[in-house]
Amino acid sequence: MSAGPHGASSVEIESKYDVDETTPLPDWSAVPGVVHTGEPEPRDLDARYLDTASADLARAGVAVRRRLGGPDAGWHVKGPAQGGGRTETHWPLEADIDPEAEPTVPPAVQDAVAPHAAPPFTALARVRNNRTAYALLNADGLQVAEFVDDHVRARDERRGVESAWREWEVELGPAGPADDAGRIAFFAAVDAAVFAAGGRPAASGSKLARALGH
Repeated sequence: MSAGPHGASSVEIESKYDVDETTPLPDWSAVPGVVHTGEPEPRDLDARYLDTASADLARAGVAVRRRLGGPDAGWHVKGPAQGGGRTETHWPLEADIDPEAEPTVPPAVQDAVAPHAAPPFTALARVRNNRTAYALLNADGLQVAEFVDDHVRARDERRGVESAWREWEVELGPAGPADDAGRIAFFAAVDAAVFAAGGRPAASGSKLARALGH
């Protein structure tokens, strides 16, 4: 799909978990529809988040980031959580990026967040993530969900505070349950697998929130 000036949108339905550095990976065998776990896929991600000086985007429940690395590298706008999911709109990266320079929000992204905030946008946080992704597959080899094991280093750019942690995410894939009852049963089984391994519900709703101490 071509993003175009309005971006390419999708809805994320996921659960997040806090884990310790030594927590072993879960056993997914009891999760509905999952019969095989794909090979680990390492990803090195570097995300820069931006907002206005008065945090207009954060107050609206919106996040703007530029991510380098991974299959969804680009500019992302995440909307407020609604109905168990969160809409994310994606635009491709511009050319000739200096990963150490503060990003400039492209016009198309500025237009997307115009109902909530106007430039200038400045650095809010930097989140670097050594991620290992695993596809959770059904009997036909289709992706029911994606599980990611994240080792995160973050910096609150406005307070100068650095932090590090490990977390897991499980996001529904194209072959995941499409109805509410199926999704509830699926994530209940995911919770059970994660808790059995020693994980716990995430204390923060997002990496950005945790980076900012929320």
